[in-house]
Amino acid sequence: MAQAQFLIRRKIFKFFGAAFHIYNANEEVIGYCKQKAFKLKEDIRVYTDETLQTEYLQIHARSIIDFSAAYDVIDGATGERIGVMRRKGWASMLRDSWEMLDAREQVIGQIQEDSMLGALLRRLLSNLIPQAFHLTDQDGVEVARFKQNFNPFVYKLGVTISDGCPHNPLLILGAGVLIAAIEGRQK
Repeated sequence: MAQAQFLIRRKIFKFFGAAFHIYNANEEVIGYCKQKAFKLKEDIRVYTDETLQTEYLQIHARSIIDFSAAYDVIDGATGERIGVMRRKGWASMLRDSWEMLDAREQVIGQIQEDSMLGALLRRLLSNLIPQAFHLTDQDGVEVARFKQNFNPFVYKLGVTISDGCPHNPLLILGAGVLIAAIEGRQK
């Protein structure tokens, strides 16, 4: 079974905001993500490279408070919304949980942290236990996986999209960037 694989790696020595490089399975940089510092609402941009000339993805928070926030994922080339990521507030207290919605805001998948026990241990032991998330479709079938690599100094998140996944790969990659930006910041 063929899979698409990506790696999102936080750039070290970035003092204000955050920046990430996105690599494909051949370890080639295919994207650069810049997250602005001191913004009340998240405004994440993904470009083809560090020149910031060609933007291919935008992620915008709808509200200041991110407890149950919704984030619009927009195709940078067309300006069209390709989906929405919505954090499940109360459910995320013990184990991080997100809903993936299509452009019409219909739920098309669930992203959930791997296990309740692992989530609780992570909250107690900080970043010593890497996070893992599973994206399942409406039938409960896993279609993508997000797995943090253990590294106490540099945040790295692997994204694996199953062959035949019915969702837009750009939306799934956007979900990975959002997880790296939001969840990675909590470590």
